[in-house]
Amino acid sequence: MNNTELANYLDGFNCAESDYPFGPDALVYKVKGKMFAILSKREGREYVTVKIIPEDGEVLTSQFVDITPGYHTNKRHWVTIYYPGDVEDGLVQDLCERSYQLVAKKLSKAARLELGIG
Repeated sequence: MNNTELANYLDGFNCAESDYPFGPDALVYKVKGKMFAILSKREGREYVTVKIIPEDGEVLTSQFVDITPGYHTNKRHWVTIYYPGDVEDGLVQDLCERSYQLVAKKLSKAARLELGIG
């Protein structure tokens, strides 16, 4: 897994938009204006930061060396996943999808209907 591959995957999410609001080093993915993933590089390693349910974050950070509390985000609601590392690509993609769903679930009813998630 690398940021280019992950960006290609995230581009396929319904109504996902990406830009660089924090500068040229952090590619931010949003759904209907709400952030769900940040792709960047730190100390020579690529990573993605995603939104999680706090209880899931506790479990993930205890089970994986390469999953840490969110870098430059709320450490209770976000985790950062470094790669390559001890997290399989499928789990990285799954956590990105869960982040998208968590964020989309909080959108207005009209926005959720537009996304097809009522």
